[in-house]
Amino acid sequence: QVQLVESGGGLVQAGGSLRLSCAASGRTFSSTSMGWFRQAPGKEREFVAAISWSGGSTYYSDSVKGRFTISRDNAKNTVYLQMNSLKPEDTAVYYCAAGGWGRINEYHYWGQGTQVTVSS
Repeated sequence: QVQLVESGGGLVQAGGSLRLSCAASGRTFSSTSMGWFRQAPGKEREFVAAISWSGGSTYYSDSVKGRFTISRDNAKNTVYLQMNSLKPEDTAVYYCAAGGWGRINEYHYWGQGTQVTVSS
């Protein structure tokens, strides 16, 4: 079992930055790949980024590549999403998930989400 709690969301102007955190509980965190997804109003949940258990491999959606960075600290059981050059279209609820890679149905554990709002 893995429990996930996101934090760090908020309101930011276009061009600004935010860093999301996802604190995980459970003994298997350090051996589990992690991902971030987002869901905008009226849209399906979409993949944002993933990171391997060691942090040695990362994967990004084309829409955030070059602007967002996923990282993890296994000593702190935490995964991060650094978001730079934010755009209004990045506005969504951001979810942390455990156990998969690039596809939503690969993930078995989800956090409750944190709201990110980017104003123009």
